[in-house]
Amino acid sequence: MASPQSAPLPDGLVAVVHKDCPTCVLVAPVLAAMAERVGITVVTQDDPDFPDFPQAAPWVVHDEDLAMSWHNRIETVPTLLRVDNGTETDRIVGWSRRQWEEFSGLDDLGGGLPDFRPGCGSLSVDPNLSDELAVRFSGSILKSRRIELASLEDDIEAMFDRGFTDGMPVVPPTEARVLRMLEGTSRAPDEIVAVVPPDLVECSVEKVAVNAVMAGCRPEYLPVVLTAVAAACTDEFNMHGLLATTMPVGPILIVNGPIRAELAMNSGANLLGQGNRANSTIGRALQLVVRNVGGGRPGGVDRATQGSPSKIGLCFAEDEEGSAFDTYAESRGFDRSASTVTLFPGEGPRLMFDQKSRSAESLTKHFAEMLRVNVSPRMVMQMETVIVMSPEHMARYRDAGWDRARFLAELEAQLMVAGDDIVAGADGIEEGMPTLVAGRQLPKFPPGGIHVVHGGSRAGLFSTTIAGWVTGATGSVTVTKEITR
Repeated sequence: MASPQSAPLPDGLVAVVHKDCPTCVLVAPVLAAMAERVGITVVTQDDPDFPDFPQAAPWVVHDEDLAMSWHNRIETVPTLLRVDNGTETDRIVGWSRRQWEEFSGLDDLGGGLPDFRPGCGSLSVDPNLSDELAVRFSGSILKSRRIELASLEDDIEAMFDRGFTDGMPVVPPTEARVLRMLEGTSRAPDEIVAVVPPDLVECSVEKVAVNAVMAGCRPEYLPVVLTAVAAACTDEFNMHGLLATTMPVGPILIVNGPIRAELAMNSGANLLGQGNRANSTIGRALQLVVRNVGGGRPGGVDRATQGSPSKIGLCFAEDEEGSAFDTYAESRGFDRSASTVTLFPGEGPRLMFDQKSRSAESLTKHFAEMLRVNVSPRMVMQMETVIVMSPEHMARYRDAGWDRARFLAELEAQLMVAGDDIVAGADGIEEGMPTLVAGRQLPKFPPGGIHVVHGGSRAGLFSTTIAGWVTGATGSVTVTKEITR
């Protein structure tokens, strides 16, 4: 954002006030006394003839356009500052006799006044003015192309007409909204986040913010979106390949760590569905970046035969606290205190129905039956999968004392497949594996290819599986990155 030096304050003691603040009016006599005794500049935000000040006093400055207040980040009035060589060295907010006396080196300030009074909000942060001021003073930092709309043109329909949407309405990314979105990160707007396929276009923080606005994100979601974009554009994840395949797959986002609570993300009832703003918009923002920056659109490089909801955006958080296992992020080598986002190349969710299993062994066998048909019952070691295990199913493993390692070991043992059953031509089905697998026992998934995440409602003996795309060098590798602000 813009530097305070864009509207420097004069050297010495400086006070910022406005007339509608009772505390500012209260300390007006103190400021007049300070002007006489030690010298001070009073910056008044609204009235050049601030109460009790002499008309046209040389030490009173009218911040008529609020430039000084905005650039110097004045959030509360009165604010008392010390400025040396154009640089602020200290500040006090509100009125405190003891602090003001220590700050100014003067005794007996404000005799008869209360010892302390809090301040009021600065006009430069007034919700009715802050967006306008941000555009006026920092809009120049935005480098994206502006699009002018005709006076009678509907802005929502204009986004459809220009091909900027995923088929649903988007929020028009005005300068004010983009600047507000950028407040969600400490990163510079022109910093390059990634080179986005398929067109291999450099994507800045600003460009991500534009699409996050369009998706409906709040500013605090932006760090997750930025990290997801960086993860999606790695060689390992291979977003270009994920677009170009005719399979119905897209990036699925799994969020772990403290940021889940900070963003009020859903890890409980309906976590894979609608209703939670963070869940619904973060994944959509990533897809809009790929579409609008990278050029990945259906009918172009995006060649999905039928597609799936995961291509619109699917993002959810893990219920870490309710799990009997270590967290999913911990299983991928991250500390529990870290906030992470994982991108898995997956299809749409599929129900796993089991209301009768009361033992870990029975439920695990049933999970194995379900997973044997992942993508195709005749395909092995090529795709990975995600299990979103519900709390009631997880309870079976908690009761049995199983951890993640025990569950995966037992499940993988149940997922050995006879090559004779899946070769091309077996049972009259032409689809299948090459004959070289005949006579062998094969694992359904490659090593580390089963990802277990805990989440969902406390009621309901249902879990979900999500099939993946081709893994390894010819496909996508699941990528986890720590979220940075």
